[in-house]
Amino acid sequence: MKIGIMQPYFFPYIGYWQLMNAVDKYVIYDDVNYINRGWINRNRILVNGKPHYFNISILKASQNKKINQIEINKSKRLQEKNLRMIEYSYAKAPYFKEIYPLIKKVLQSEEVILPKYIHNSFLVFCDYLNIETDFVYSSELKKDNSKKGQEKIISICELLNANEYYNPIGGQQLYSAELFQSKNISLKFLKPNSIIYKQFGEDFQDNLSIIDVMMFNSREEVLNLLKQYTLV
Repeated sequence: MKIGIMQPYFFPYIGYWQLMNAVDKYVIYDDVNYINRGWINRNRILVNGKPHYFNISILKASQNKKINQIEINKSKRLQEKNLRMIEYSYAKAPYFKEIYPLIKKVLQSEEVILPKYIHNSFLVFCDYLNIETDFVYSSELKKDNSKKGQEKIISICELLNANEYYNPIGGQQLYSAELFQSKNISLKFLKPNSIIYKQFGEDFQDNLSIIDVMMFNSREEVLNLLKQYTLV
């Protein structure tokens, strides 16, 4: 059993999706503190050839709150503003007609709680891409919440009978392979390969939201890009 554990990110970049696609079970880490100016409720899209932040409005956000204690601002005006931004930015992209309705479905979701809203976006895109990874909320696991850092990650792995744990390459310094191995869990880090695809003829802008990837690539091409990584 391979598992990944990450905070829920809003329309995350392709490396996040590579991790999600590579594991059998994906834990939505929703009972840790919200991070201001992170990737939980915002990401970047291509606007006039340059990266531009695109976010969902949230209510009473605070780093003293758990992610699952934060609610979405359901303002129809803000929903329409975001949809207009997507349409303005990508109307001429080759796969706009296929992807825009999916984004609209996500943004018009009735979910109010932030991680559930983001989880819904995962399900919508996973359905399109035929990704069959199982999802579970960390808040629903009967784990020892007094544990911190990698000890807490290991406890989640043990609860889910995982023998492999995948983490993004950026977290290498946070984990000890020896400690995981002592628990009979293989620790692996996922490093995305260099991914380049044709955008609008401008200089390529990397690490944008999965929205950008899907607007410029067919379903088959996206699935191929999801496999472009190295495990270390």
